[in-house]
Amino acid sequence: MFDVLVIGAGHAGCEAAAAAQRLGAQTALLSFTLTDAGQMSCNPSIGGVGKGHLVRELDVFDGLMARAADAAAIHRRMLNLSKGPAVWGPRVQADRLHYRAAVERLLTALPVVWIEGEAVELIITSGQIGGVVLADGTRLEAKSIVLATGTFLDARIFVGDEVWAAGRAGEQSSIRLGQQVRELGLAARRLKTGTPPRLDGRTIDWAKLDEQPSDATAWQFSSHPSQRPSLPQLRCAITRTNSETHDIIRASEGLSPLYSGMIEGRGPRYCPSIEDKVRRFGDRDGHQIFLEPEALSDHLVYPNGISTSMPREVQHAFVRSIRGLERAEIVKPGYAVEYEHVDPRRLGSDLQMQQLGGLFLAGQINGTTGYEEAAAQGLVAGLNAAAFACGTAPVCFDRRTSYIGVMIDDLTLQGVTEPYRMMTARAEYRLYLRADNAVSRMGAAALASGAISPERAKAVRAHLDFRDTGAFAETEEGKADAIYRPYVERSQREWAAVYRNRQVTIPRHIDYGAVPGLSAEMAERLNAARPETLDHASRIPGITPAALTALYVGTLKAVA
Repeated sequence: MFDVLVIGAGHAGCEAAAAAQRLGAQTALLSFTLTDAGQMSCNPSIGGVGKGHLVRELDVFDGLMARAADAAAIHRRMLNLSKGPAVWGPRVQADRLHYRAAVERLLTALPVVWIEGEAVELIITSGQIGGVVLADGTRLEAKSIVLATGTFLDARIFVGDEVWAAGRAGEQSSIRLGQQVRELGLAARRLKTGTPPRLDGRTIDWAKLDEQPSDATAWQFSSHPSQRPSLPQLRCAITRTNSETHDIIRASEGLSPLYSGMIEGRGPRYCPSIEDKVRRFGDRDGHQIFLEPEALSDHLVYPNGISTSMPREVQHAFVRSIRGLERAEIVKPGYAVEYEHVDPRRLGSDLQMQQLGGLFLAGQINGTTGYEEAAAQGLVAGLNAAAFACGTAPVCFDRRTSYIGVMIDDLTLQGVTEPYRMMTARAEYRLYLRADNAVSRMGAAALASGAISPERAKAVRAHLDFRDTGAFAETEEGKADAIYRPYVERSQREWAAVYRNRQVTIPRHIDYGAVPGLSAEMAERLNAARPETLDHASRIPGITPAALTALYVGTLKAVA
């Protein structure tokens, strides 16, 4: 009998298993193939704006991702440096092999039991989870289960008219477990994600391309005392699609499973396929592509910006129409993955299924996209599955103090209509939730959780003690605190005003697209519903507290 059984060894599953074990629960990690623990299925990068904030927050709780990213980094870039530190986005390009090895090393340092096999049935007794049955008939008993199946739940891969069952190229799909999820009434709908073709870097004409060097400063994601950067840094390169590329894609549009009706799931708005970009943004003369090396030991290059599920021959043709790629060889074609997900509104803030005690869900099964979002959910689910099994208090995350809290709140209260991606615009307190102050914001909660190592706890206490000294005002974090303090206080007043003034009438002809601070996604939802008051707007599925704050300020200006 395990306290916690984690199903799936992706980013969510690995973080969940590690978190549960750190909290003292007897934990097992179950996966099709355990050698793939920590596998980077799509883009070999970690972080970015909003996503990098999540990684830093994970690190405060002794998560794996920040340390693995630092150990595997072959290109560092701090995004948005021309703007204020609240929206700086730490991002690294990671060596796939080193990243997976780092995750495995960190996990095996913990007494987590690794089990290879396929979960085909959840054992349920009187509305309570009891374990799982494996494909070979083995029964594994557990007090709690974390379901972290990623894109594998009854998943299919598409390349043109080629379709096969798989959650990742070369691996199987979790079909029988997906059937049970549907039978239990948990499945909501299908979603779609995708990946670009992988190129042989030796066939790229790098001399034609603009180089993007790694940052000169070797900053790190992790504040762990023993963490040190180690690998050499590589340059990335930038190119663009062009009118010829777009013509090739348009001429073959009918061959795309996105438009032929083969794919029913909705993909991520903020990471569309190249065929979707060409259709939606027909006036653009080109779309940027970042050519990112995948490892030091091989020649694979990830062309970030041309995710596609077009037929192989179409991919070959449009890739070779791009500057610098005229002779490029495709090693692996791009593809789309369609999979089942669960409505996250059926979960509590601890990510436990409300009508099935002991079952916790984390990652893309909850309708999110991205390694960072998955890992952060894994932390929450792992900590709370351990708390459930061991009879201790749940560990909750507040949206006022963390992006993890923002994400959990958005998912469990608003639900999703498309794959959810973390962005700073989702947080009403984003001026306070900076990537550089994660320890200050969350250190006390991490210490209280009991889920961090003595070494990390000592470092967190030292940082919190330093904040109380006069010298703190002269460090970078202290200076940023001083700069943002009046703006943070103003945003807190605005948010309080939103709650006090929910009956404020919204002008009938307001242009939501022109309201400062409203993302295109929020403006689209508001335009479709045309709410009469702020209270009505707050009840539109997917409208975030940050959007309500922006709408309140925009309404006041519109009627002034």
